[in-house]
Amino acid sequence: MPPQRREARRGTGRQPAAHRTGQVPWSIIYYKAPDSTVPALEFLGGCPSTLDAQFAAVLDAVAAAPPPQFSGGGKWEAMHGSMSGFYEIRLSGPRREQFRLFCLLENGTNEELARRGLQRPAIAVITGMHKPWRKTFSDGDYRRVRELGTEHQQNHPRRIAT
Repeated sequence: MPPQRREARRGTGRQPAAHRTGQVPWSIIYYKAPDSTVPALEFLGGCPSTLDAQFAAVLDAVAAAPPPQFSGGGKWEAMHGSMSGFYEIRLSGPRREQFRLFCLLENGTNEELARRGLQRPAIAVITGMHKPWRKTFSDGDYRRVRELGTEHQQNHPRRIAT
């Protein structure tokens, strides 16, 4: 991904275009770890540029018409079981390699959003992973995603990339 695009994506105020219904789009934010790394941006930086652009397009579409309005089209999916509460963007890359971007929804009352340091509802992009076709992520892989999500949600205000 070109550096200028990555920098533009880092901002907490990155806003997709307004949805045609006039609904205010959600913000797209990126979780920042205690060591100041941004796992999702590191993951995206290692993706083929075409996939990075596709991830951005799906994030923008979801932010413009957040769940339950956004149907997903097979690319945005609510997760279940131990990953309940997370959403994933699912894309296929070269040689059918599977790329996943894991997100949490930040919604609530205006007071709760303000306590989190957010001006409006947001999609919190936590991290990403990839795997060969027909392979599965391990329980440890998913546990690490949950740990990052929990760490993100415990911070008030949220620690996000700027």
